[in-house]
Amino acid sequence: MSNQFKAAQQQHQELAQQLHHHNYQYHTLDQPEISDAEYDQLMQQLLAIENQYPELATPESPSQRVGSTPLEGFTEATHASPMLSLENAFNGEDLKSFDSRIKRFLAQTDDLEYICEPKLDGVAVALTYQQGKLIRGATRGDGTTGEEITHNVRTIGAIPLTLQNDFPDQLEVRGEIYMELEPFRKLNQQRREEGEATFANPRNLTAGSLRQLDARLTATRPLTISCYGIGEISGTAPETHFKLLQALRRWGLKVNLEVIKSAKNIESVISCYNELQQLRDQLPYEIDGMVVKVNQRVLQQELGEKSRTPRWAIACKFPARQEETILESVRLQVGRTGAVTPVANLRPVNISGVTVSSASLHNWDEIERLDIRVGDTVIVERAGDVIPDLVRVVKEKRTGNETPIEEPDHCPVCHSPLLKEADGVVPRCQNLSCPARLKEALKHYCSRGAMDIEGLGDRLIDQMLQLNLIKNIADLYRLTKDDLFQFDRMGDKLADKLLQAIAASKQRPLENFIFGLGIRHVGRHLAKVLSRNFKTLEELSNATGDELLAIHEIGAQVSDSVVRFFTDENNHKLLKALAELGINPHNNQQASSNRLQGQVFVFTGALEHFSRQEGQALVEAQGGRASGSVSKKTDYVIVGPGAGSKLAKAEQLGITILSETDFLELIKQEN
Repeated sequence: MSNQFKAAQQQHQELAQQLHHHNYQYHTLDQPEISDAEYDQLMQQLLAIENQYPELATPESPSQRVGSTPLEGFTEATHASPMLSLENAFNGEDLKSFDSRIKRFLAQTDDLEYICEPKLDGVAVALTYQQGKLIRGATRGDGTTGEEITHNVRTIGAIPLTLQNDFPDQLEVRGEIYMELEPFRKLNQQRREEGEATFANPRNLTAGSLRQLDARLTATRPLTISCYGIGEISGTAPETHFKLLQALRRWGLKVNLEVIKSAKNIESVISCYNELQQLRDQLPYEIDGMVVKVNQRVLQQELGEKSRTPRWAIACKFPARQEETILESVRLQVGRTGAVTPVANLRPVNISGVTVSSASLHNWDEIERLDIRVGDTVIVERAGDVIPDLVRVVKEKRTGNETPIEEPDHCPVCHSPLLKEADGVVPRCQNLSCPARLKEALKHYCSRGAMDIEGLGDRLIDQMLQLNLIKNIADLYRLTKDDLFQFDRMGDKLADKLLQAIAASKQRPLENFIFGLGIRHVGRHLAKVLSRNFKTLEELSNATGDELLAIHEIGAQVSDSVVRFFTDENNHKLLKALAELGINPHNNQQASSNRLQGQVFVFTGALEHFSRQEGQALVEAQGGRASGSVSKKTDYVIVGPGAGSKLAKAEQLGITILSETDFLELIKQEN
């Protein structure tokens, strides 16, 4: 190594440290110490050194903010622990009920301390740091698995590429990426001046920016982040949530601490909620509510979580924004389950910067309850500041020319008779070959979470239906290259690729196939639950209602829906046709015994002999259940190097602690 290179390396390191420091001062503390011109001058010096010595342009270099070579696609990223959703509250009474539930669960009457955070309207992400270096960024996805967007998050100035001070060796931090209002307005103004279409709102633009395959485009978008928690940490974590937020900022991560409040009891929480609602329009970014969290992290761990939501946190939403407009007409929409729902066509109205021209009418019971008629003046709101909804008719403005909205008795697309279940509020088209229903069913079946038939999107599905090539899902597997050549712009190579993707879908796991079938009330999570309990589709199709109800997380509604689906003669014929075409998926991870039935396992630390997912699969293969948090219901905690708070909690509760070797021996014994 030459002396010249050593000198350049030393200068590069010093410049990188300065730039990281100024990024922290500017983005995290909002206290810039130098001008933009001075910052640019430092960056140019760094780039000059990297041009001469490209090997110094490491992923942690400040120069990497500009983006990199476009990717071919996104890969999956599994989170250290689930990124859970939050239950919603809408007023003070809901918050008091939340407080009461927690106290009952903890069997205590003393006031609880809470932390109140603004609920940002952005995109949730997980950032993973090892030895202080950013190694991965991922979207929330389904809560367990998201998309890796590391190349994009590296371009965001508010996200440090390296941590500082007393950072832990391993850290997965959760945050919300968003765009502030003023940069969003400036960007739209610039696009208007250039004659380009403007963006609807900051949230949609943020989501689109993070899903760019070309990170250089992401780098041009004024994105920022606010961190609000962690998924995994090595060593001992701070004892309270507020101290954790302070630690995140100390490590160089941006946290909106200035608007985060501590509340000594639920009455103080309600006061914080009212204050934040008044402050809402003064903030530089969009918020749609306030998140309330138990401050003591040991209590968070004791409270644990339900199926998809933590018991120790809740989102209290703000009242939706509302405007007045005219209901001009009603169109009928047919979904993949055959549900026919009315949609209001509105005179366009601007609500919080978004032009709204349609809204949900839900069903005819709701239409009757509100006495809505075509021609009415109505109040429209963006529920949760996003989804347009009709909430009230301004009856004093009626002219007498308004017309009732009649409930249909025939499908608006195929004209088949509609059926409404005795306890239902929505009429349903029963014709499985209804073009509208079939189109949505095909889109769902081919989607990524289901059979993942790459390349088979809306345009091709529309053409299949128009050419009358598809009457049901099974017909997908009967398509030939000659059939595909009838499509617009379909070449030999593309046809081969599409046929290969269709053939590859025959090998998808059972849970994907169950989800792809579109059984009412069965989403991805319950499809996975069902696949864990039945080895084959045939076993599931023969299951009785009582057998289904015996499964944890399966209730009467889901049980009835599953039984009804598999006893339907048309569905029986469809599944038989699919099996004859080679689609008969099995669950390769079916429990080989039930000896761990009812036992709960928690994995923590940097596991060395197997991944956390592999460990969970081993537990489930023996009929046990894996959890992301330690509670009194936990039977075993399996620890790897760097285990922290979960290990401490297990010791406190007297839970059996196993090393990775002990765990593998236990699994071996069970076999």
